[in-house]
Amino acid sequence: MSTAILTGQPVPGSSIEGDLRSLGFDVRVAADAAEAETLLAGVPGDERVALVDARFVGHVHALRLGLTDPRFPLAAIPGAVTAQPAGRQALTRAMARENSAGGGTTLVDSLADRILTALDADGADVHRPELGSLVAAVPADPQARNEARQAVTDVDDEAVRLKSAVKSRDGFFTTYCISPYSRYIARWCARRGLTPNQVTTASLLTALIAAACAATGTRGGFVAAGVLLIASFVLDCTDGQLARYSLQYSTLGAWLDATFDRAKEYAYYAGLALGAARGGDDVWALALGAMVLQTCRHVVDFSFNEANHDATANTSPTAALSDKLDSVGWTVWVRRMIVLPIGERWAMIAVLTAVTTPRITFYALLIGCAFAATYTTAGRVLRSLTRRAERTDRAAGALADLADSGPLAQGFAEALKSPARRLPGFTAPVLALLGGAAVVAVAALTGFGGPWPVVAALAYGLTSGLAVARPLKGALDWLVPPFLRAAEYGTVLVLAARADVNGALPAAFGLVAAVAYHHYDTVYRIRGNAGAPPAWLVRSIGGHEGRTLLVTVLAALLTASQFKVALTVLAVALALVVLVESIRFWVSAGAPAVHDEGEPA
Repeated sequence: MSTAILTGQPVPGSSIEGDLRSLGFDVRVAADAAEAETLLAGVPGDERVALVDARFVGHVHALRLGLTDPRFPLAAIPGAVTAQPAGRQALTRAMARENSAGGGTTLVDSLADRILTALDADGADVHRPELGSLVAAVPADPQARNEARQAVTDVDDEAVRLKSAVKSRDGFFTTYCISPYSRYIARWCARRGLTPNQVTTASLLTALIAAACAATGTRGGFVAAGVLLIASFVLDCTDGQLARYSLQYSTLGAWLDATFDRAKEYAYYAGLALGAARGGDDVWALALGAMVLQTCRHVVDFSFNEANHDATANTSPTAALSDKLDSVGWTVWVRRMIVLPIGERWAMIAVLTAVTTPRITFYALLIGCAFAATYTTAGRVLRSLTRRAERTDRAAGALADLADSGPLAQGFAEALKSPARRLPGFTAPVLALLGGAAVVAVAALTGFGGPWPVVAALAYGLTSGLAVARPLKGALDWLVPPFLRAAEYGTVLVLAARADVNGALPAAFGLVAAVAYHHYDTVYRIRGNAGAPPAWLVRSIGGHEGRTLLVTVLAALLTASQFKVALTVLAVALALVVLVESIRFWVSAGAPAVHDEGEPA
């Protein structure tokens, strides 16, 4: 239960009490500031509390935005201020100081606004939502009150609420083909008490059914799969719109939304590969390649954003040019479409599944994603080289966590810390690239079962350890995690293909899927300010270099058939460990509420 304390002189005919109760607040009335402080002290510390001026006039949705958003410890709109448990101490301190100072000694008449001024003076981080055309005011006289009420009447807050449920930046397909009606589905869900997590789960189930249809290998199954994949995407858009419509944000919801998106897409790849196999066409290598490419694209996005989101003195001519291009309407849509975001990508996959073959679908997907990856990565490299920014310790720590270094790489990093300091600033990504490219190339160029991939994997452990031996604060150090991901995934793909035995590539697909889940899980822990996965988990699953070395050793010691079995066992073991720990963490996590706004590419 949340508590709202109404302060100031009540206004006859005001709907503020009813509005607050409709938002789930228990309303209490304070005659003066001293009584408000007493009532505030009586509210349990683990509950949300709000101070609202009794003269407030405004839309219910303005109150909803200002007083119920779970993402912010402190928030305010004109005439109202709220605190969650994390912000309660700051609110109590501001209230006590305001009362000890004698209250109305400032020019601000509203107690809530005076408290907000005190919070600002204390340096508290108070969220002020963008209200747009919504009204939120504390009129000083009857004429101003009548004008404010007329302004409330003139603006349909439900229309504003529906519009704001849709992301301001989205792909062309999502904006024009999905959002015009999915927002109404979101409202329908909200009115029936459905949660975003329930809609997310429905989207996952729909995609899994689509994958099963694709796995039949029949034309009817492919058509049904394409239709169901689009239906799954509609629900995928709906869950985020429902979260924004009803302000049901949570760290768990952001994690479910992101990980289920990947689970849906990669399960669909597997369904297409199974369907193709029923028709006599083996496309498992293409399916695994598509998963590797798409995952590496996302790691580029995540690493770049983590490296730069809190950078200081962040200036770049390339960014300025990008902003200038965005001022020309048509270039915005072209640039959003060519990066093949999830809407365009899933639409392409669905249509090609229905009218062509799985092989053609994967070829188109690989070509499109490769072009998009080249475009986005090149732009980010140019931005990084032309910007003058000092990256923070937090950014370096996030990149180190994304690197997912195991005991071998960490041991090399510790041993080589002193010589690493003398290397040029651009060394880290170069070492990660060269070491990773070497192990993949050696695995591809030598026969299956030879010792040279093991040697290359050991060298890769050395170079990757040297790459992370000092803080990743260089201009291009955000490239280190994606290079490491490409090396690990690529090695598994190449060795499974070189085994040339039925079932090796599907086993490799399962292994990469399990590892990729761990890497996505790491990203969303960092995004939710929940920290990286525990060190014991990273050590127990070997780190990227340990898993790469293990796979090369298995290929060297086992026959092709035994290697297939070993990959399967390894995939199952890794999946169990990371899933159990991940589910345990997210179900019990006390991380701040967040909401994922969708993949950036």
